[in-house]
Amino acid sequence: MQINDLFNILHNALESKNNGKKISLKDMSNSLGISMRTYQDWKLGRAKPQAAITVMQMLGRLEDEEIIRAVRKINKLKD
Repeated sequence: MQINDLFNILHNALESKNNGKKISLKDMSNSLGISMRTYQDWKLGRAKPQAAITVMQMLGRLEDEEIIRAVRKINKLKD
């Protein structure tokens, strides 16, 4: 799996959560606090953030409930 696959899967999942309404690159990048160019490069595979694959591999080793618990903890730390 390539890094852009991960970002496309997650972007599509967020759009599905948003009742199928498209989320622009600009809106997504703003919500993540990064430049639109950076996010676009990640989605297209032109740039590869080093930690993204490792984070996904680590999450993949957890059971579903553990993933949810870890992500919720991470979300509490973001501010």
